[in-house]
Amino acid sequence: MEEDLSMLQEELENLLKTKQYSELRARMKEMNAADIADIMDDLENEDSLKMFRILPKDIAADVFADLELDDQQYIITSLSDKEASSIIDNLYADDATDLLEEMPANVVKKILANAHPDTRKDINHLLRYADDSAGSLMTVEFVDLRFKMTVAEAIVRIRRIGLDKETCNTCYVVDDQRVLLGTVALRYLLIMDENAVIGDIMNKNVISINTATDQEEVAQTFQKYDFTAMPVVDNENRMVGIITIDDVVDILQEEATEDIEKMAAILPSDKPYFKTGVLETWKNRIPWLLFLMISATFTGAIITRYESALAAYVVLTAYIPMLMDTSGNAGSQASVSIIRGISLGEIEFKELPRALWKELRVAILCGATLAAANFLKLLLLDHLAIPVAGVICLTLVIVVLFAKAIGCTLPLLAERLGFDPAVMASPLITTIVDAVALMTYFAIATRALRL
Repeated sequence: MEEDLSMLQEELENLLKTKQYSELRARMKEMNAADIADIMDDLENEDSLKMFRILPKDIAADVFADLELDDQQYIITSLSDKEASSIIDNLYADDATDLLEEMPANVVKKILANAHPDTRKDINHLLRYADDSAGSLMTVEFVDLRFKMTVAEAIVRIRRIGLDKETCNTCYVVDDQRVLLGTVALRYLLIMDENAVIGDIMNKNVISINTATDQEEVAQTFQKYDFTAMPVVDNENRMVGIITIDDVVDILQEEATEDIEKMAAILPSDKPYFKTGVLETWKNRIPWLLFLMISATFTGAIITRYESALAAYVVLTAYIPMLMDTSGNAGSQASVSIIRGISLGEIEFKELPRALWKELRVAILCGATLAAANFLKLLLLDHLAIPVAGVICLTLVIVVLFAKAIGCTLPLLAERLGFDPAVMASPLITTIVDAVALMTYFAIATRALRL
């Protein structure tokens, strides 16, 4: 597939460079909008704009919706006011809103001034809602039916307005005050008696989302019920929009990217890697690096404090990296499992004792296995004395126990306090566990080896 797309890209670029615009237009008309967008994302801005102007009008809006945000902004600001407004009018309201939220106010004002009144009304409606809420994600293009309609009247309405809606597979039944009463599937309408009343045949058991619901909860609701679209209602249960599965896929990708970046001690960014400048990347990475560097001075202070012990048993120094790495990895394993459980709604703070009890049992098994394997290695390969090997292995068991406990507890505690659990992942936990590992190591060594 990638090879075919690469060949298509070469073909389209060649047609563009040789100014064979008619053939280029015809070729793009046969292609999928998402593939055209992928190709345009890889072009220089000027070439991308040229290709966009050549696109057939019936697919231009679909291609535009699939472009990266930076490319969308460049194109929309390069077009005339009339052309830009035409693109906005042909986008679904939620996609148009996402674009305009990222653009300068003067550009937004100009575009909206030339947009169709209905488009302007829908966009302004969506802009009222908080970022990352269901209200900001939804689209207002859905098929609504009155509960007093007959099946025949409903089908006539779907034929009239369905083409401009995001989906018409599921229709939403409302009363005269737009209160959501139920749903009815299009396929169900096709097999019912045309004189049947919608209110009598609709599904009254409706799962809906409030406009204020956070996007992460929206994704979890979709996952639970396996829907492809869900209605969004206000506090009076009035129907205001729908969220479709394509929006949920974007949410899942965004949330996963944000968690991964936080777990790697990077401030989240919503731009692709190559679209993020060097200075911006530096700004995202340096705060945590500075914090972790400063916090790591504690480990240096611990080592300095026990210089005399290290001087007496220099061999102890060789096993510091192994103990720190093992304990850090053990803590990371626990934290990642807990963070995933929190994200999926499987674990709550009230279940901390249960999770901690499980992790401690896992830690005992892991610590004992690692200590046994390490003890044999220290005696047979490193030829250490049994007391020294015993100190190292006992430390290993204790720090694995502590690391698993910390890795389990900190994310749940962060969630309870209103922080993102992902912040409590590998870097921070590793720093804490490293300091504890060193203190434990030297405390055991000074007592067992009488240093």
